Amino acid sequence: MLTFASIMKTYFQKEMTEILSPCVATIGFFDGVHVGHQHVIGLLKQLAWREGLPSAVVTFERHPRQVLQSQWRPRLLSTLDEKIHLLSLTGIDRLVVLSFDEAMAALSARHFMHDILYSQLGVRMLLTGYDNHFGHRTAGSSEGFNDYVAYGQEMGMQVVQGTPYIMDNGLQVSSSKVRHLLQDGHVEDAAKCLGRPFSITGRVVSGEHIGATLGYPTANLQLQDADKLVPAPGVYAVTVSAGQPENLQHSAAVEELPGMMNIGSRPTFGGDHQTLETHILHFSGNVYGQVLTVRFISRLRSEKYFDSAEALAAQLAADARMAEKAVNEKSRVDRRCMDLLGK
Repeated sequence: MLTFASIMKTYFQKEMTEILSPCVATIGFFDGVHVGHQHVIGLLKQLAWREGLPSAVVTFERHPRQVLQSQWRPRLLSTLDEKIHLLSLTGIDRLVVLSFDEAMAALSARHFMHDILYSQLGVRMLLTGYDNHFGHRTAGSSEGFNDYVAYGQEMGMQVVQGTPYIMDNGLQVSSSKVRHLLQDGHVEDAAKCLGRPFSITGRVVSGEHIGATLGYPTANLQLQDADKLVPAPGVYAVTVSAGQPENLQHSAAVEELPGMMNIGSRPTFGGDHQTLETHILHFSGNVYGQVLTVRFISRLRSEKYFDSAEALAAQLAADARMAEKAVNEKSRVDRRCMDLLGK
């Protein structure tokens, strides 16, 4: 679980004017910085400590597939800003954000390792994931870890392979697995894979005020990043905080309020487009124009059509009770965990 912030130096390749000093590094997109990524980073820090060198994570400003397939849109578990924040909590020394473009995409693995990792970024030991591949590959190429080891030996870079992370239930965690869980509405299972609740951040914009007429006014969110993944339609127990995720960590002044979020098209009222509407429990303030971060605790039910506004209002009352119960239980579990850790 990510708990501690560190002093991490972040380098954006497009702004770099220096060649970095020797380091131990790993490379990947690290979408979501899930527990599998955290496992690899833990191994990285051990190797860096053993070698007496800084630890470095090398990632990408945007998904490489967006360069290779211009029409493809990612469904991100974390925006770039969120990813930088999450990686800063892992205790690494450096983060390098590469500007992946067509020229970089055309580099072979050997040239990428030498020209970028070795010559620019100072990588002297490279930790790869158990199934990592990088560099341009020709059709039918079977290039893999043993080839990376050989290329590294040519240039004085040691290449080592990490081990997969397997959860207690036997699940092998991956970003694609987390995406599938969220797209199916399994936010609790996704949280176990991420090591924290999944969150979205957006600005509150004007809606149709339907919730207010039912006694449950909602904050209608417009996502800050249109590529951020949205969980399956339905009603969720959530917590709500004002501000960006990177500004909320360990801030005693920030309050997480219980709420319930509806993701869907409001079929009872003939809606025809998806909205993200959050009702904050026991709250009557004005949040229009504010940036809110919503964390998903559990899925209460699927979206459904109701015969009348009164029937919907009755269901919303039941939803609110279940949401508060779920959030309170999550808070109790978190407190017990913190007590066991002595914090």
